[in-house]
Amino acid sequence: MPSEAIKHTPAVAATRLAPSPTGALHLGNARTFLVNWALARQRNWRIVLRIEDLDTPRNKPGAIDQALRDLEWLGIDWDGSPIIQSNDLNHHRAAMASLAQRGLAYPCELTRAQIEAAASAPQDGGGHELRFPPELRPAVMPRPFDQPNTGWRFVTPDRAVAFNDDFAGPQTLRPIDTIGDFIVWTVRQQPAYQLAVVVDDARQGITHIVRGDDLLESAARQLLLYEALSLGALPRYCHLPLVKGEDGRRLAKRHGDTRLSRYRDLGVAPERMVGLMAFWCGIIPARTPLSSSEFRERFDLATMPRLPVTFTPEDDAWLLNRS
Repeated sequence: MPSEAIKHTPAVAATRLAPSPTGALHLGNARTFLVNWALARQRNWRIVLRIEDLDTPRNKPGAIDQALRDLEWLGIDWDGSPIIQSNDLNHHRAAMASLAQRGLAYPCELTRAQIEAAASAPQDGGGHELRFPPELRPAVMPRPFDQPNTGWRFVTPDRAVAFNDDFAGPQTLRPIDTIGDFIVWTVRQQPAYQLAVVVDDARQGITHIVRGDDLLESAARQLLLYEALSLGALPRYCHLPLVKGEDGRRLAKRHGDTRLSRYRDLGVAPERMVGLMAFWCGIIPARTPLSSSEFRERFDLATMPRLPVTFTPEDDAWLLNRS
């Protein structure tokens, strides 16, 4: 089967840092990347740096170079050269063809309005994706992957997905109820996020995935794809609480300019940025400058706060040495 070319049994544990060039890294990214990096260096995981650039309409010129500078400024390193996700999509096409030929995916040209019109297609809690009900699946499957310029959806099985998250704890999720049949191939003739990360993680031997808990539900979808493509050992997940603004919403432009490059350009020392991250992670009781090596040595996942972090005006003032 085509997926066999993707299958990889890792010799050593590995994780990945996966910035996207759709925008600049901000304080929330910094916290997650530092935690991921610290865990990897503490536990001797290999670190892959993968630039996830498949959302081409939203990619920003110069964003890749800026992300690399931001990570280096924080004191984060990785193993080997950065991997650009879009450079080799042959394995993704093979995986897509395997799903199609086995009746596990199908082409879909229905618009958002048509999906919304389906009585059993309520919007999911995230407000971005619509649940695609199985009643809208085509009658004829399987079929060859002969429409690469059409969106394709995965046939989500009617069952729960259970796994133990290394931070969030035991999880039991039912993607069929929350999102239904999800997109795995886009009209841009590229793999969608869920398929792309699964194929790349398997190829690159990723065993541990550390990221924000806004992607917790995505883990269930990705585990279904791992199983459907027979990609071998499943990765372990570690989903961290998000950094939010004072309004309780995920950190974004509405909360001001929180880009790492802004602070770097204003002359903020990286030790000051790392010190704020350490304070947020429960490493130190108050904001204090700290080096990345000290963060790595002192970080303990077991004592990391369980609740989301709130970025406050006091945090910003401290970074700018105005408090």
